[in-house]
Order: sequence, then C-alpha cells, then structure tokens
Amino acid sequence: MAEHRTQVAIIGAGPAGLLLGQLLHRAGIANVILERQDGAYVLNRIRAGVLEPITVDLLDAAGVGQRMHREGLVHTGIELCFGGARHRIDLHQSTGGKDVTIYGQTELTRDLMGARAAASLSTIYQAHDVALHDFDSATPSVSYTHDGQQHVLRCDFIAGCDGFHGVSRASVPQAALSVYEKVYPFGWLGVLSETPPVAHELIYTNHARGFALCSMRSNTRSRYYVQCSLQDKVEQWSDDAFWDELRARLDPATAEALITGPSIEKSIAPLRSFVAEPMRFGQLFLAGDAAHIVPPTGAKGLNLAASDVHYLSRAFIDYYLEKSNAGIRHYSEACLRRVWKAERFSWWFTSLTHHFPGQGAIDAKLQAAELDYLVHSDAARSVVAENYVGLPVDD
Repeated sequence: MAEHRTQVAIIGAGPAGLLLGQLLHRAGIANVILERQDGAYVLNRIRAGVLEPITVDLLDAAGVGQRMHREGLVHTGIELCFGGARHRIDLHQSTGGKDVTIYGQTELTRDLMGARAAASLSTIYQAHDVALHDFDSATPSVSYTHDGQQHVLRCDFIAGCDGFHGVSRASVPQAALSVYEKVYPFGWLGVLSETPPVAHELIYTNHARGFALCSMRSNTRSRYYVQCSLQDKVEQWSDDAFWDELRARLDPATAEALITGPSIEKSIAPLRSFVAEPMRFGQLFLAGDAAHIVPPTGAKGLNLAASDVHYLSRAFIDYYLEKSNAGIRHYSEACLRRVWKAERFSWWFTSLTHHFPGQGAIDAKLQAAELDYLVHSDAARSVVAENYVGLPVDD
C-alpha cells in the first residue's frame, strides 16, 4: 500500500473542489484532489450558467477569470413572463450596480482544470473505493484504489466536495446529521441547442401549462427548459414536441422570435430542496451539493458551492498562515446562514413560477396577483434583485 501526505485532501473534482484547490494552492497550501470519474465525464456534466458576483470574484482570486470576462455575458436584468407579457427586473438599478455573468459550468470547470494542470497539482481521477478515516481525530486520512493499487492519503483536513451522492456526507454517522428535504412534484426537461438565444436576458415564465425558462450559454448556444412530469422520459420528447411546448408557454412575440434546431443535449432533472447540517464534523468539511441542494429556479446551486469555498478557503488560509482556527470553528454556521436564505429564495421563486399538481383556480389567481405586485413595486423588485444577484457573504 502506497502512503502519501498533504495538508488538505479534497474529495471531488467538480467546480467546488477545483476552485478550493486553486485558492489553496495560490496561498501555498498543499492539496490533493480525488475524483471517482475521469476528467472527460466531469467536463460533460451540463449544469449551471448564471454566476453571482461572489463567484466571479472568487474565480478572479483563483487566477482563472480571464476567459470568463472575455467570453461571458454580463446581464443587468431578468424578465418575468406571465399573462402573455414580459416584465423586466433591472438588477443593476435595484442593487446599486450589481449584475450576473452567464458562463457555463463546463467552461468554468475547463478553466480550473487547465490552471491545475499548468501548476502540476495532483488530481487523481478514477480514484475508486474512496473511504474517509479518523476525521473525528487530529490524524484523518483517505484510502482509495487507483490503477489497481491501494493508496492512503494522510492529511490535516478533508474537504467533501463530491456532491449529493458522494462518499463524504455518507461517511458521517447518521445520528450526527440533521437532514431537511422537500421534493417537488415535477421536473425540468432541458434542451441545449446550437441556436442564438431568443432574448438577451433570461426569461422566467409562469403559464397554466407549466413553467418555462429561456436561458443561454453564449450568443450562439441556448438552454431552454419546460416543467414536466416526474413520470416523463426523455425518449418521449422529440425535439419538435419540446419546441412546440416551449412556444405554447411563451408570450406571442417571444414564441414568434424563437429559433429552433436539433438538440445537442436533452435531459430531465428532478427538483428538490435539501440541507444537511452541520457542515463540519471534526476535520471533515462538507461543501456544495454534498451539504445542500436547491431547485435551479433561483440559479443558486453553483453559487452556493462557491460561497462555501469562500468560507472554507478563508478558514484554511487563516489556520495555516495566521495560526487562527476561528474560521474553522465557525465554518458551518457561516455557510448555513447564507445557505438557508438561498434555499428560501429558491423555494419561493419556484412556488411563484410553477404550476403545482392539484393547483386550483384561486392558487393561479394568487400567483398572478403576486407577480403583478412584484413587477410594479420598487420594494418587491429590489427584494428579487438582491436575492438573484446573491446576498453578501459575512466576513
């Protein structure tokens, strides 16, 4: 069995793990990333694309923001569509100049992977049988198998950035966790296409047939979603059926302007709200989807993972460079304060924009009244805007 030593063992080579590794490297803190899949699999995961300012700032701090600033799309507003008309929420005006950046998770991950490779940092892809040991002591370690050989990685801390189904949270004794979960009775059918976006900004649509979202990854690549049944299968949805359903939910002008084309990716995602707390167990720290899931309506998933990384990287940097363990002690509390506010916004925005099974006429009227109030009230628009661009992190 081969033995290795590092300061921080990071489980998971998604955006959270890679971003944490890059920030620690730039602070002179040794780290090794273990990833169950290969690099191509990690890159092929089609997910988030809306980045809050905190995420943009962290990518800059990690030294990987150049391409994002060059190719990303800065959005100063979003649009809400209901009653057959679109209404703009001016993020810039309502938040004192804040905005969001559209830059696909695939490209962000590619940038982080490239920076890690350029610095010759250790990332072990296809690490199998990963197990976490003694994280309730001062001498934690991680065992794994790679290329048929068993390895042990000894470390000071373990960062669990391996997602909802990863080994990190599963390693915590069940009695030590409090789990909060809400599963929504519908999913999102998403299509990626090499077509220009139908609008410059994202359009969130409330319709009697169900929710729809018009989004994008670039000026030539679009991402569209329609609310669907959890019983639906991707194979049931031809491209033509998807485009017809999307058009039926949009306002007439947007439906007329929609440019369609063959899908290059099509998938159905269930929606859930999930939080496991606390997020620290001795020398093990959970971050990102390992600790929380939000419905994608509020564009918070990747951004919450980034804010976790903000707190965790600060905690480790303070520990090694300032000889302070205050950030480590308060990590879970600081993260969860922001997590629950994002969970609340994502739940509220989902409840406002989706059609729920069994929803009666009064429910639809109440949704319409709230939407109408929201777009005509300066105070209400400000609440939406400040949550959408991301609440500040507490330092």
